[in-house]
Amino acid sequence: MVMLSIYKNEFVSSELIAGSININRAIVRKEISNLTDKGLIESKEGKGGGSMLAKPAKDIKLNDIYQAVRQTSVLGGTNITNPKCPVGKMINTQIDILYGDAEEVLVKKFDKITLAEFSKSFQ
Repeated sequence: MVMLSIYKNEFVSSELIAGSININRAIVRKEISNLTDKGLIESKEGKGGGSMLAKPAKDIKLNDIYQAVRQTSVLGGTNITNPKCPVGKMINTQIDILYGDAEEVLVKKFDKITLAEFSKSFQ
């Protein structure tokens, strides 16, 4: 998303994005599809194709991006524990509460920062 905000009004290839963050283009394309479905980017296939922001970076909050790509808790999941143990029977509930509180702080912070503001760090 930062690359798309820097190369505004230009289609950026998944190959360029993948090379920048050193991951497989297929993974980039999967997220591009997801972000397109969420209305954050638009894509064009074929020669001269690629992706660009669907709206100005100043109108996209980091929280919009986070919510679009978030699949599980940022801090991880829980484990199968021993229900007979006083700690084991309660640990998942307590960790879920702690993770929820931490994620709430993260979401509030992300909701105050636009993609345009964040992207300035890269120029």
